[in-house]
Amino acid sequence: MQQLVELDGNILLWIQEHLRCDVMTAIMKVVTMLGDKGIFLIAVAVLLIAYRPTRKAGMAAMLGLVINLLIVNVWLKNMVDRTRPYYVVEGLNCLLPPQWDSSFPSGHTSHAFVMVVVIWSTLKRKYGVIALVMAILIAFSRLYLGVHYPSDVLAGVVIGILSGLASVIIVKWWKQSDAVEEN
Repeated sequence: MQQLVELDGNILLWIQEHLRCDVMTAIMKVVTMLGDKGIFLIAVAVLLIAYRPTRKAGMAAMLGLVINLLIVNVWLKNMVDRTRPYYVVEGLNCLLPPQWDSSFPSGHTSHAFVMVVVIWSTLKRKYGVIALVMAILIAFSRLYLGVHYPSDVLAGVVIGILSGLASVIIVKWWKQSDAVEEN
């Protein structure tokens, strides 16, 4: 476990030393805001629900976000209670105000990857590619800004993918059972 903490810290310090610049910092702060409190992602899900041809995608997105919220924010963050890296990694400068919750796993990342799976599975691939690029940027922004360890972000990717898959399967099953009842 100590080796993982050291590797995580070294990656964050490398990003800080080699990639940070004023322009990139401004961009990463905007990108990370897309995941703040899930507001943007919830808005996307609501818009998808409001438009009949994308309603199934919107329902899966909203369900996936709820599943993910329960797993990440209610259960894992409280159970693991990992200290944020800027308190642990010597020399790491956090570019955001102190976060109020635990570090593991990255909620921003996991919520973004829920949307990737849902959009990729239910809509045209070009929208899935856009969602994937945005999710990768959100995940990277959490490292760049110094608020998560790489292992937090990696766990967020996995949990987000699994939550998204679960929601797509549940909505597909529900829609199929609905169609059977109508016949």
